[in-house]
Amino acid sequence: MYAVIKTGGKQYRVKPGDVLVVEKLAGAPGDKVSFDQVLAIGEGESVTLGAPLVQDASVNATLIETRKGEKLKIFKKIRRQGYRRTRGHRQPESVFRVTSLVVAGKTESWDGEVSLTTLTEFNLRARNLARGAAGPLTPAAVEVETVVAPEGKGKAPRGKAKVVEEALPIVADEAVSEALAETAAAEAAAEVPAKKPAARKAPAAKAPTAKDVAKSAAPKASKAQTKAPPVRRTAPRSGKG
Repeated sequence: MYAVIKTGGKQYRVKPGDVLVVEKLAGAPGDKVSFDQVLAIGEGESVTLGAPLVQDASVNATLIETRKGEKLKIFKKIRRQGYRRTRGHRQPESVFRVTSLVVAGKTESWDGEVSLTTLTEFNLRARNLARGAAGPLTPAAVEVETVVAPEGKGKAPRGKAKVVEEALPIVADEAVSEALAETAAAEAAAEVPAKKPAARKAPAAKAPTAKDVAKSAAPKASKAQTKAPPVRRTAPRSGKG
């Protein structure tokens, strides 16, 4: 069985168990909400239309969260005037879980449990950044020592945090924690210091050749000789044959 309801100036087709995202409504997470504006009821092939509403019909839901929707960008431009404006807007919206549908004393309900986990929490879990029920992934009581290291001449020293004692992440399952400890111990035992790259050997000096000796023994040209135009060794051709 399904129903078509109206809220926030829009119409939605829902059934028990659906997640409904509508325009923002007042309330806190976990509150019960009843939608009385039911426009139509459908069950199988039969459909009951309201005039304009169906009498004695309502849809019950539980509020999960109130959040901002996806960002919409508004861009304005006037050509040849250098006018450009970009704005953004996020419409407030409320998220509901439909729990039951009541029509003329007949009720169809959803047997599941309503979870109040927000969309932000789901996104953090997908990125493995959420904090589980057992506590933080890394214990807060980790010893940290502050070391002040000079940056250079004329610069103020900066403080850096140095971890003195490391700890394994907290895991609810003991078997998983033991496996993590064994893996860490095996990695520490197999760790081998990296070898330093071998220094490059300088190329061996080559023995001077006869050409090099002749060049070094030849007298150097003076400045006047270097500036003088080159001597033409061949006679110019005459125009007469």
